[in-house]
Amino acid sequence: MIGPSSESDEHELVPGATLEAALTRLRRRLVTEASYAIQMLESSLQALWEADPERAAEVRAREERIDVEDVAIEQEVLRLMTLQQPFAHDFRLLTFCLKVNLDVERVADHASSIAKMVRKLASQGRVDWPTSLRDMGERVPAMCHDLLRAVLGEDVEQARQTIAADKVIDQLDKRLFEEIKAWIAADPGAVDHALHAYRVGRELERVGDLMANIAEDVVYLATGTIVRHTKRKPGRAGEAPGSG
Repeated sequence: MIGPSSESDEHELVPGATLEAALTRLRRRLVTEASYAIQMLESSLQALWEADPERAAEVRAREERIDVEDVAIEQEVLRLMTLQQPFAHDFRLLTFCLKVNLDVERVADHASSIAKMVRKLASQGRVDWPTSLRDMGERVPAMCHDLLRAVLGEDVEQARQTIAADKVIDQLDKRLFEEIKAWIAADPGAVDHALHAYRVGRELERVGDLMANIAEDVVYLATGTIVRHTKRKPGRAGEAPGSG
């Protein structure tokens, strides 16, 4: 579990330690932070399905730990960049950690936002949520876990599968909108729940976008090729500084 002080101390760069060892610890630390954020997301969704305000409160309480770790990882990345003068793959790994660290913190924010909605709805009991929302609630955490494996192994194929999976999430988000319209038309009194369903769907859709962003960064980390925007500008993917 991430802690605000002990975990930071454990991963401090040891004087005389090699850059390779420092980068290994940094990658492990980033994955630990990401795992914790994913757990928050899963717990927030479980709290939503079960109308469990106590579980939702626990999710909200965990957010501060992610915030502390976010700052600590960024500081470590900047320190290594300054002191070690990395190049090629090492440079890409540090820029990867810097960008992914920010995305992980945003995943925790989305989890906390869902938990906040659970607490507002708690007094109204369980809700029969739209099928597309339930589907998103299963697929998005699965995307997160698949992507973690891609990060650990620098697995380009798995990363590309994650990018493709985000398109399915986008389709489900559109279907959710249609289901919500039908829900309100059939039961105008359910408008409050319907609007909350829409908000949860948006939070999950954004997490899916973040996973796709990280997947693109995995491709960059492993190959040095920037694949962002390549669909709109084919053949213009750039190379990272010092790629190799």
